[in-house]
Amino acid sequence: MKVVVLAGGLSDERDVSWSSGAQILKALEENGHEALLLDVFLGLPEESDFSKAYEKFGKVKPEAMVSHTAPDLEALKAAHPELSALVGPNVISLCQSADGVFLALHGGIGENGQIQALLDLYHIPYTGSGYKGSALAMDKILAKKLVALENIPTPDYWIYDEESDLAEFLDQVTYPCVVKPLDNGSSIGIQMVDELSQMTQALMEAKEYSAKVLVEKKVLGREFSVGVIEGVALPLIEIIPLKGFYDYANKYQAGATKEVTPAELDEATTKKMQELAVKSFKVLELSGYCRVDFMLGENKDIQFIEANTLPGMTPTSLLPQEAQVVGINYNELCEKLLATAFKK
Repeated sequence: MKVVVLAGGLSDERDVSWSSGAQILKALEENGHEALLLDVFLGLPEESDFSKAYEKFGKVKPEAMVSHTAPDLEALKAAHPELSALVGPNVISLCQSADGVFLALHGGIGENGQIQALLDLYHIPYTGSGYKGSALAMDKILAKKLVALENIPTPDYWIYDEESDLAEFLDQVTYPCVVKPLDNGSSIGIQMVDELSQMTQALMEAKEYSAKVLVEKKVLGREFSVGVIEGVALPLIEIIPLKGFYDYANKYQAGATKEVTPAELDEATTKKMQELAVKSFKVLELSGYCRVDFMLGENKDIQFIEANTLPGMTPTSLLPQEAQVVGINYNELCEKLLATAFKK
């Protein structure tokens, strides 16, 4: 099968996406497919046909590394002044001439539904959720509202945007809390705030990534994630950063976080969290696969945090670790996820 692996782009998670894409590319090739890793922003000006592009560039095998800091997107754009669109030259024609697309994108147009809607217009099969589910899950506030309507517990929150009065907002918030950009991933822009004196700076920094900021009551307890593939929950994984919280560096630097799967949790709580993960998958109208993050409070109360529609597939990512527990190795997982592209 001819597969375009779409990665990169103008997202703050660009480096993570490229690392996921490099791993997926390797697995697909080992599975017998012809796979081409393509940067959705840079495109491929030289070729518009998959077979010709694969013949020319298919032997190039990129590294699956993630730097300690988020990429400099302004420098990337400055280096390519000829590119003004989010989708680069020949991206669509290369995808059209392939059998399908494996989305290794994270954040930005890759997870907010835009690339999914574009591929739908051209009837191009792709992995992951459709444009509607992607948009619902990417908006952290909307996702919380939707799951709460279906009685899925989620932490209390406040919304800060351009219409908010700062003084009034600061009066409403209770501490400790978590400050998050509305629609970013990989913990980019997220800050833990323990007291009022830290809040204004945290809000200003979060607004650099998103015009709307979610401030969420901090749940003191343990952090878990549950992968869902085609409506079936995988074993839980517990996330234990060795220092600080599960931020960008701790997510992608080997050895920075202890990850335990299957999580050491009683059977009843495990089953309940898996049920809530599958319920969230359905409420947000997701398809194919996703990963749902939860906090378990000190009183064993389970709290929905967010759903990731295109979970990381890097060497340290959670979904592959969960799949391994039930006997699905990385290459088998990629094959299973690729197959979902043709079931929409």
